[in-house]
Amino acid sequence: MVPAQDPDDELSDVLRELAPQVLGAVVRRYGHFDTAEDAVQEALLAASRQWPAEGRPDNPRGWLITVASRRLTDLLRREQARQRREDQVAQWSVVPPEPVTDSDDTLILLFLCCHPALSPASQVALTLRAVGGLTTAEIARAFLVPEATMTRRITRAKQTVKASGARFSLPPDHADRLDAVLKVIYLIFTEGYASTTGPQLHRVELATEAIRLGRLIHRLLPDDPEATGLLALMLLTDARRPARTGPTGELIPMAEQDRSLWIQPSIEQGVALITAALPRGPLGPYQLQAAIAAVHDEAPSADATDWPQIAALYGVLLRLTDNPVVALNHVVAVAMTQGPAVGLKLLATIDTDPRLTHDHRLHAVRGHLLEMTGDLTAARTAYQHAATLTTSLPQQRYLNNKLTAL
Repeated sequence: MVPAQDPDDELSDVLRELAPQVLGAVVRRYGHFDTAEDAVQEALLAASRQWPAEGRPDNPRGWLITVASRRLTDLLRREQARQRREDQVAQWSVVPPEPVTDSDDTLILLFLCCHPALSPASQVALTLRAVGGLTTAEIARAFLVPEATMTRRITRAKQTVKASGARFSLPPDHADRLDAVLKVIYLIFTEGYASTTGPQLHRVELATEAIRLGRLIHRLLPDDPEATGLLALMLLTDARRPARTGPTGELIPMAEQDRSLWIQPSIEQGVALITAALPRGPLGPYQLQAAIAAVHDEAPSADATDWPQIAALYGVLLRLTDNPVVALNHVVAVAMTQGPAVGLKLLATIDTDPRLTHDHRLHAVRGHLLEMTGDLTAARTAYQHAATLTTSLPQQRYLNNKLTAL
């Protein structure tokens, strides 16, 4: 029997889902991104206080938009009074209230947060704040920076969007901008699934939020094969999370994981999504990565993994993207198919790539292949170098344990 969800948790889930829709509607109507966000936060706070006592309104979204709109008007009037610009007050105060519609402006809000004038770090922070509904403190904690630093980053991002003169509408290049939106969601997921710094291998709240955003973009663009591929990729990858760490948080490589711990509903959904997306085309990187993840997840054991198929898929992916990590994964797949000696020869063709030189994964792969060939002295050197490069404590412990074992 599934336990009933706590009412407070249910209300939080509803407000979290509605927040970007309400913010999008208010920004569309009035502009003023900064002030609109403050107004929406106050409306959400009012709902969290009133709804448990008075009951949830028939149209929760409409209620929130109405309250946020009123609060925005108050904030604008107060600001303009402070600045003694009565002419601006008159202009804003006469904006007639528009009827609340069923349109969902979340996609436009995502495009706005991923404005090309912003750096990738600012795009991620602004997306988590405006669309994800995370507090500044939560975002700062996730990325291990002081809250004041994250506050400045988000404030600058909003100012940059405002200075760009961007209008709240789908940009003319929205098809190109979609790539940035998907990239931001994937960046959030990868940082949550394999933290680059800190004592934990996972940051579950980030990975969960990325999957939620992935479901959202898939719902808004159900026929886009890359949006579908990204959601499938995240589900198929996150399905392995329960088996990736041991009792004390130690990293467990895929070949040694207890596959009975993998999340089967996520695997089934991910496989169904990528199976539906691949025939639609055009073929893209997220679809190919999801297809690779599906091959891994459907293998009943590590020994039963279809490495030739994975190597072939990575070969296609390499022709689509100049990504050094993809090239490194291709090396691993080839080595698993044709032997470690072939893998080391292929590794020599990419180990001078400056994008990989200081990446611990390059040296960890070299150590693994050298260990497979029996060259334990060289393997120890590679593992030791990899351990000095990673800033993830679980990765460091894993590599140091490899050294000890050798």
